[in-house]
Amino acid sequence: GQRDEEEEHHSLETFTFYLSEPLSKERVEAFSDGVYAIVATLLILDICEDNVPDPREVEEKFHGSLLEALSEYGPNYLAYFGSFVTIGLLWFVHHSLFLYVKKATRLMGLLNILSLAFIGGLPLAYQLTSEFAEKSHNEIEAIQVSCVITFFASIFQFAIWTTALHEGETLHSLARYGGKEHAFMFAKLALYPCVSLGAFFLTCLLSEFSTAIFHVMQIVIPFAFLALRIFVRISSIVIKSVLSLSRWKAVLLEEEEACLSPTETLS
Repeated sequence: GQRDEEEEHHSLETFTFYLSEPLSKERVEAFSDGVYAIVATLLILDICEDNVPDPREVEEKFHGSLLEALSEYGPNYLAYFGSFVTIGLLWFVHHSLFLYVKKATRLMGLLNILSLAFIGGLPLAYQLTSEFAEKSHNEIEAIQVSCVITFFASIFQFAIWTTALHEGETLHSLARYGGKEHAFMFAKLALYPCVSLGAFFLTCLLSEFSTAIFHVMQIVIPFAFLALRIFVRISSIVIKSVLSLSRWKAVLLEEEEACLSPTETLS
């Protein structure tokens, strides 16, 4: 009877779910890359389905000019490139994050799956934003849905990094507090959540300019990624120089106090 109780207790421990238990980092990365690749493929399939001019239409309506025929679908192509750039940059952030993650945990895997669930919704965001040219009644709602999808896809990536910061040795020392890449990783992971949330509230306040706000967001973010490292480096240099200057002044004061006589110090 005692042996049966021990076996039952051991089986309960075996099937207990601990979020801090290790998970294969390679499996997480492989699954994530597969989802990103499928989502990118779905985008190109969507645009090839209804946004390619018919040869007869090119001959009759546009007098054989393919460029004029393609220009009619310009807004749809713009929505495609905007969605594809969003997927590419989110994959880039995910790749940069897991370069510094030394080992994954079950909680990080769960957060990664939640992020990928919203990544899978980006083709839906493309289908909604491709209707901007038609001036549909649900244009503002389509933009807000796209902002919400982008926000949650990126905020769960930020949550993975936050979890890695508090999970012991799961993160490389360069990306931890005080590390060389800590500020840059924070800024990179916080960029998409902040911009998408800001665009969402701007469309609520300035509904007449909602389409322009959304397109500006898609154009600005790639350039923001390029300028981000320069901005973070300059900021870190300025902060370090200010701190070193304050320490230098403190050292000078200590040396002056040490050079004074005890009577001068008391006075």
